[in-house]
Amino acid sequence: MEKEESFSLEKGDANLELDDDGKPRRTGTCITASAHIITAVVGSGVLSLTWCLAQLGWIVGTTFLVVFAAISWFTCILLADCYRSSVNGARNYNYMQAVKTNLGLKYRFCGIAQYQTLVGVSIGYTITSSISMAAIKRSNCFHKYGHDKECHTLNTQYLIIFACIEIILSQIPDFHKLSFISIVATIMSFAYSSIGIGLSIAKIAGGAHPNTSLWIPTRTNISNMDKMWNTFCAVGDIAFAYSFCAVLIEIQDTLKSSPPENKVMKTATTIGISASTSFYMLCGLLGYAAFGNDAPGNYLTGFGFYEPFWLIDIGNMCIVIHLVGAYQVIVQPFFAFVENWNRRKWPESEFVNKVYIIGCFRINPFRLVWRTTYVILATLVAMIFPFFNDFLALIGSTTFWPLSVYFPIEMYISQAKVRRNSFTWIWLKVLSFVCLLVSLLAAIGSIRGLVVSVKTFKLFRSAS
Repeated sequence: MEKEESFSLEKGDANLELDDDGKPRRTGTCITASAHIITAVVGSGVLSLTWCLAQLGWIVGTTFLVVFAAISWFTCILLADCYRSSVNGARNYNYMQAVKTNLGLKYRFCGIAQYQTLVGVSIGYTITSSISMAAIKRSNCFHKYGHDKECHTLNTQYLIIFACIEIILSQIPDFHKLSFISIVATIMSFAYSSIGIGLSIAKIAGGAHPNTSLWIPTRTNISNMDKMWNTFCAVGDIAFAYSFCAVLIEIQDTLKSSPPENKVMKTATTIGISASTSFYMLCGLLGYAAFGNDAPGNYLTGFGFYEPFWLIDIGNMCIVIHLVGAYQVIVQPFFAFVENWNRRKWPESEFVNKVYIIGCFRINPFRLVWRTTYVILATLVAMIFPFFNDFLALIGSTTFWPLSVYFPIEMYISQAKVRRNSFTWIWLKVLSFVCLLVSLLAAIGSIRGLVVSVKTFKLFRSAS
């Protein structure tokens, strides 16, 4: 029997306890917040850090890993204090609202940077998942016919499979319902990272002695210009690997009121970044020791390893499962932004606001249509332009500075009323400026990679 109820009831029934803002009592803990962070941070890009080390060498690569981990941890600690207003203690439910509360009209720039990042990452995850699914088929092909077999596989069918899964999961109402998915995704990220680490150790123990470099490697097979572009891209990849500030406030909004949300979030941030950095170090350094300066872009999907093929398959399946969950963690804030805007615009519209209860499911027509349409459009972009990862690298390099550095620092200066030209003010501004330069250099490298990809573009190309 179909029933109707107002949208507000989905937010909480009358018998639920409410928080101080009239919304259902939040139940998030340090564990669930840490899981959200690790799910957002440790993407399949962890397996490409070997390539980054191959462009930068032992000392420079390791230094950048440590420096960007420290910068990300520091700015996230600053951002955690922006969840509640310093004036009246009111909650800021998302990043853009926190910027509006503290910095006024600058929130528009923040919104553009945040949501273009979330959209770009969701499309990038769609592409990466299809590549991992195709890699499973190719791995079995290599095992059956030999490593010299081309084993080309079209990604299109896997893009459609991933889209169907995300259409279903996208009907999860909001961020507060994602805890279980994030915990599963976190376990998967540890699983495929561990597989990559284990395979690297096995390759090293098997007598692999590739050429490595303490500093940026000297290469004779590419021009100095290409070497410079690759170096910029590697730095940008490492910087963006730590960037989860775009969803930090949304994660913090899932936490219980007691103990204070900012204290719990700081602990969760420390746990999340520490765990992420540990895996980054292990995967990157051990992978570089195993492959040296000729490391593939991703040694599970790029076939740095061929055997044991079943373990490669398990690793790629873990990547897919992880990205299925990470997609939701990344895209839910954008879903919420669009839906809240429409509710304010058309408060009397039943299509936008009415919820229908069918069995144990709560169906809102607008949410169903809008989220399904978004997933389909994102998949079409991934299908037509499979080199969108280059766009993603450009988006990452251009938004790392504003979202992960500039806004957290500016909001801290505003909240703490840091005196202009004081020592603290100066070194925070210097930090922000240096990160801006790094982002610009990484953006230049990304644009160059995009140009190269466009030149070799083929519609619906196969995974190779």
